[in-house]
Amino acid sequence: MPPMSFGQGGPQSQWDPWTPQSQQPQSQQPQQPWNSGNSDNTPDWAALAEASEARAKRRRLLFIGGGALATVAIASAVAVAVVSANGSDQASDGPSSQLPTTADIPSSTATEPSFAPTSAPPPLDPKDFVSSVKKDKAPLSPDLLFPGTQLTMGETVYKKGPTADSRTCGSAAQGTLPKVLDTNKCTRLLRVTYTKGDTAVTVGVAVFDTEAQAAKAKKDADKKSIVRSLSGGGVKSFCTGAVCRSTTNSYGRYAYFTVAGFTGGKDVTEKSTGVFRAGDDLAEFAFRQIRRRGQAQASAAAETG
Repeated sequence: MPPMSFGQGGPQSQWDPWTPQSQQPQSQQPQQPWNSGNSDNTPDWAALAEASEARAKRRRLLFIGGGALATVAIASAVAVAVVSANGSDQASDGPSSQLPTTADIPSSTATEPSFAPTSAPPPLDPKDFVSSVKKDKAPLSPDLLFPGTQLTMGETVYKKGPTADSRTCGSAAQGTLPKVLDTNKCTRLLRVTYTKGDTAVTVGVAVFDTEAQAAKAKKDADKKSIVRSLSGGGVKSFCTGAVCRSTTNSYGRYAYFTVAGFTGGKDVTEKSTGVFRAGDDLAEFAFRQIRRRGQAQASAAAETG
């Protein structure tokens, strides 16, 4: 009978080297490889060594495979731990179905502060401060109202002459003007004269307690209501007997008048354009100075609250 080789006999007669021999079925237990050449039943040591090497190789393969599986398992555990540690606070780690819907997201306008509408107080009217003696408290004098030594209007320069301040208004007026001033209770009449060449202009500013009194004086004045010309200090007498040109106006509690003519006693005619222009320039300057007086007091009142 020929000797059996390891693993011979087909699937039903294979022997599992990992199962103890005592637990294997009798039919599957392998026959010991004996050397057919030995009559004294000596084991085939070469066959046994080959079987032992096969078992050792299989064990190493199992160890390597098991180590790879363990490495994959550890990496998976670390990944799970990272996701678990970060997933609760990061919306991007979770599925999109867990994000709040548009209706659940608060509107940005809900946190915007709201303010009650406010309105700034209206600016103070400068005219109010020169319309009544109760509010018009700033110092007043001819030099304050008409400062400096000359006046420039456009391209024309006028030289400032004498000034006067009268508490008796009628004494500084002529014609029908004294009555007009007294009737409307003028309290003060300030005058100043400006010259340019042989043309001279006296400006008279009459002071009243109220705007109504000044407006009434302007209305009552006529062509014969003339402020008295002011000469002296190098300015020759003018408009004392010659024909001169006069103007009348008012602003606030002030009425202002001008009389313009030639210092040589010559009459003013319709062709005396320089005299007309000088009278208009000084009337305009008087108006600006009275208005500036109101603006200065309104600004000071606004700053003090």
